[in-house]
Amino acid sequence: MRSYGWRQAFYQITVLCSLLFFAATTAQLAHGETPIHVVALGDSLTVGYGLPAKDGFVPRLEAALAADGVSVVIANAGVSGDTASGGLARLDWSLPPGTDAVIVELGANDMLRGIDPQVTRDALDAILARLAQRHISVLLCGMRAAPNLGADYGRAFERIYPELAAKYGVPLYPFFLDGVAADRTLTLSDGLHPNAAGVGVIVRGILPKAEELIARVRVQKQS
Repeated sequence: MRSYGWRQAFYQITVLCSLLFFAATTAQLAHGETPIHVVALGDSLTVGYGLPAKDGFVPRLEAALAADGVSVVIANAGVSGDTASGGLARLDWSLPPGTDAVIVELGANDMLRGIDPQVTRDALDAILARLAQRHISVLLCGMRAAPNLGADYGRAFERIYPELAAKYGVPLYPFFLDGVAADRTLTLSDGLHPNAAGVGVIVRGILPKAEELIARVRVQKQS
């Protein structure tokens, strides 16, 4: 998963996300709807690396939710090459005012770089703690370790996600690339990033958890 000058890219993404939030919200409110504002905080898997914008994870998930009658606006706060620590460093900048929920998809680059799982855990823990303090609902997306990293690393890395989901009481999608990883018909030529068909598999798999996230937000708003 390639990285680039993330600070410059992040500011560009932030401006774009804010404009998309405003435009989509205005359009939906014109039809008497109250959309839920979601931020997808992640890496290149969230960005939609190597794909036309319309085929990326964020627009496909937003469209799938809309097809199910769920009024939602999802801002793409993905940065290619980002680690969990990188996501933590830009967390506050990534959430426009009015954010109701966050989909956290981080850790794949930590694993690919062999970063100590404790470092990844600490960063994700801090992200979830800050979001909890702000009463922002969360969907945590898990990742699995490549076999070549060894059994000990794999166990330490993979237990991060269910343990943190239990700690903070947030819904967990256990493996973001479920049904796509290692299937070359569903990935780009790098064998890592999903192609358009692969994104479709991801969206179908995660959709029930995304709907659970939105339901939690609506309950919170009513309380």
